[in-house]
Amino acid sequence: MSGLLVVTADDLGLTDGVCRAVHAAHTGGIVTATSLLAVGQAFDTAAAMLRATPTLELGAHLALVGEDPPLLPARRVPTLVDARGAFPLTYRTVVARGLAGRIDPDDVRRELTAQLERVLSVGVPVTHLDTHQHTHLWPVVGEVVTELAGRYEIPAVRLPSSRARGPVGIAVRTLSRRLERRLDAHGLARTDGYAGLDEAGSLDLGRLDAALAGAARDGVASLEVNAHPGEAGEPELHRFAWGYRWADELAALTDPRARELVERRGFRLAAFGDLGAVR
Repeated sequence: MSGLLVVTADDLGLTDGVCRAVHAAHTGGIVTATSLLAVGQAFDTAAAMLRATPTLELGAHLALVGEDPPLLPARRVPTLVDARGAFPLTYRTVVARGLAGRIDPDDVRRELTAQLERVLSVGVPVTHLDTHQHTHLWPVVGEVVTELAGRYEIPAVRLPSSRARGPVGIAVRTLSRRLERRLDAHGLARTDGYAGLDEAGSLDLGRLDAALAGAARDGVASLEVNAHPGEAGEPELHRFAWGYRWADELAALTDPRARELVERRGFRLAAFGDLGAVR
């Protein structure tokens, strides 16, 4: 039996070019799902594309970090923002605030509920939840995301992990196991394997093949690979100092050899909605 492979394009709605790249990676490549950023400046462009592309599965990319502001005013989410009402740029700030006990779960709940409801307003079924920079690995955020999945009857949540050595990789794996127990206890679907955190912004054919080979070796029944396609030279991407090779990821996802790698490693392209068949 073939393993199921969900290839998710994150950050839909970040820019118009990212929206076009996600569409191209789906219609001409191996992307089967996407995650929509409710706070993204190109949200309306993304919504129109999604309504016109019913074969592309939709998830919500919930954000507590990043260059774009929260949906709610700062007075309603004071523990999530700085004095200017801005999100922190990195998950590290979320972790530091969490360790210090300075994240109010009610602030998280209010903001992420607003974001999820905006994604739901697109009018396309939402099958999965994940977060910008994987902040739902942190327990207080993971608890809220799990709660929202149940309340809004969204069947699946991303389970990120890492194969990296060193303190960050160890921390990610530890938090991932804790999140896995939470998702399973609430009856939420998730893939058995995951790749994309270690490869963020640099997913090429070699890294894709390595992820598929590792999953096949581990005998996983389902795997999510998340990617970040974008257009070469898009001016709007200069706002994001992430060091991502957006266009290279798009080229890899649309390369005919990518589909050949999927088949060679014993996987078939699928969506989150298919996970119930193997879990």
